[in-house]
Amino acid sequence: MVNSGERPLRVLAVDDSAVMRGIMRTLFERHANDPCGELPKMELAGVARDGVECLEAVMRLAPDVLVLDLEMPRLSGLEVLDHLRANRQRLPVIMCSSHTERGARATLDALTRGAADYVMKPAGQRDFEGALASLAEQLLPKIAALVSVRRESAVSSVVPRARFTASSEAMDRPVEAVVIGASTGGPTALEQLLPRLAPDLPVPVLIVQHMPKLFTGVLAERLDRCCALRVEEAYHGAPLRAGRVLLAPGDTHMEVAPHLLSAAGERVRSGRVKLHSQEPLNHCRPSVDYLFSSAARVYGAGVLALVLTGMGSDGLDGARAVHDSGGVVLAQDEASSAVWGMPGRISESGIASATLPLDAMAREVNQRVNAGRVARTRVAPRAAELTSLRREVAYGLY
Repeated sequence: MVNSGERPLRVLAVDDSAVMRGIMRTLFERHANDPCGELPKMELAGVARDGVECLEAVMRLAPDVLVLDLEMPRLSGLEVLDHLRANRQRLPVIMCSSHTERGARATLDALTRGAADYVMKPAGQRDFEGALASLAEQLLPKIAALVSVRRESAVSSVVPRARFTASSEAMDRPVEAVVIGASTGGPTALEQLLPRLAPDLPVPVLIVQHMPKLFTGVLAERLDRCCALRVEEAYHGAPLRAGRVLLAPGDTHMEVAPHLLSAAGERVRSGRVKLHSQEPLNHCRPSVDYLFSSAARVYGAGVLALVLTGMGSDGLDGARAVHDSGGVVLAQDEASSAVWGMPGRISESGIASATLPLDAMAREVNQRVNAGRVARTRVAPRAAELTSLRREVAYGLY
């Protein structure tokens, strides 16, 4: 609920485009005169035209959140982030990114340098009202979420501890697939989590990260470089193989479709990727709910679902389906989450077997996927993928 007695959130907007600065001014003026739903009061504390003016304004105005352009004269957005980090500034930063591959790469660099989130610049800034509506829908809820996290952490002196509720029976269930859902803060969380997973992981991993087109391909490349597992952007019909990580393409839902392998009279349950562009679910496309629910239908109790940092409640219904089918759900803890929306809803619902920081979550995944499996000779994951592909060719899948 909006607290009428609470001071407005102070926002500093930095962009070298006069059009974008005008859009920002109008956006916050309109929000002040006609607040949007349950969002808190906000005001534009100031604007800056480049990175040098930005750093001066941060010191002078002490804003609650910084909305930062990437490409600017004198100091770029990335250089501003480096200065803030060097001076131990904990100011939440939201990047303004362009709809280009270069913008996607720079935005992901910004997230690793300390930016909390990003919004997409309106593609057609000549349509002032359209640009304004697009930015309002993206930006205002993110400002509210990030600043509320900062305020709550400032008044809390309790350090959350890992919480386990899983039974020993659940620990012994063989895992057949790991599914992961993430939103705000997800790229950074994935860069911390995936390299900690065993290089000979015996199950496939599927990820839904709320991101637009173009960004997911760049993210898959980054993740592939930073961990031993093969990470790729998913495509329709892609087979699910041990040690392979598939990331849902932006603006496309990803599900697990059942598939049976047959050889020498033996039928083995497997899965393939199904992509589609049905309406957004929970205002999201891709949606975590689609992935989790489909995995529960195909693998039942063999699903291990991880819900990482993010705004909103996408993934709650899918995680409940995993839980109800006998699978295991893990949630990222509040202390390590950029926004404890998605994992918080999972933890509060009582369906999480454990609420964990990322390092402990990786250890838990490694332990669970190997529970009940005979010790295997360690095989390089890319060699293991080739062996799996040859087996599928022999089974007549290609």
